[in-house]
Amino acid sequence: MNKKITGCIVTYNNIATIDNALGSLLKCTEAPFRMYVVDNGSTDGTIEHIEKNYPQVTLIKSGGNIGFGAGHNIILDMLDSDYHAIINPDIIVKDDVISKLAEYLDQNDDIGMASPEIRFPDGRLQILGKRNPNPVFLVASRMRGDGEPSKLLKEYAMLDCDLSKPTDIENATGCFMFIRTKLFKEIGGFDKRYFMYFEDCDLSREVNSRSRTVYYPEATVYHEWGRDSKKNFKLKLIQINSMLHYFAKWGLK
Repeated sequence: MNKKITGCIVTYNNIATIDNALGSLLKCTEAPFRMYVVDNGSTDGTIEHIEKNYPQVTLIKSGGNIGFGAGHNIILDMLDSDYHAIINPDIIVKDDVISKLAEYLDQNDDIGMASPEIRFPDGRLQILGKRNPNPVFLVASRMRGDGEPSKLLKEYAMLDCDLSKPTDIENATGCFMFIRTKLFKEIGGFDKRYFMYFEDCDLSREVNSRSRTVYYPEATVYHEWGRDSKKNFKLKLIQINSMLHYFAKWGLK
């Protein structure tokens, strides 16, 4: 494969997870791949650790905590790739997921963005929304416990469909998105109105207004999902603010 691929991780005090993310991605990826890290003002040693241990990574310091989407947008004009991966700092890969996704898009010109299967590090499947969010789905997601997902949550996550094969979805999670770079630039990156949360839902809708977003279960990533907004009141307020922006832009459906 001769396509250029780039990837970006936005960090903010992620010293605990960044080794697993960068180490696994750089070890497993065989395709031509350039990795960017945009740091949003880490004070826990993340910056120094990357500078010391990952000289092959292009590290950019944003100068402060500007948010998830804005951090990813910093490198938008720098990208000269065919495909671009948007990656959380708590992602781990165990094989060459990047090449798998690139080959899949190579074979399907009508697909603008692909979302891999996402599992917890112990192998359990993560139940994540694949239909557009609405207030009912979001309440079901917020109230879920550790047991069997509710009927509404299953609907939100499209567990009522056969997800063993590639499936068109409305909503791709931002922990790992694989998009055509040209399309990402055409959209203008992430909407600046979202500091954090819902920017992935928004981007998915922008992609689907122009192309297709497909869930591709042949590629699997592992996500150390902390659900921080459930534990942190400030993050909960940020999430609510982003939700209001999202529904003001797209409506409740």
